[in-house]
Amino acid sequence: MKKTILFLLLVINGLMCSFAQSSNGVEMATGLRSSGKIYVVVAVLVVLFVGLAIYLFTIDRKVSRLEKHQKR
Repeated sequence: MKKTILFLLLVINGLMCSFAQSSNGVEMATGLRSSGKIYVVVAVLVVLFVGLAIYLFTIDRKVSRLEKHQKR
């Protein structure tokens, strides 16, 4: 029963969000795209995500190494 209610609430929320959006497009994105600055924004986001992924990967390796060392 709880799963059904939760599912219905999620569906209704999704429908409300989809109808709330206008079909005109985002003005800021249009302005950035026309001036060519959107590529700078995308490049900065990619660099941030890649840096975060590398950081998390190195932290995971360090933790794994410490766990192996602790088991000995």
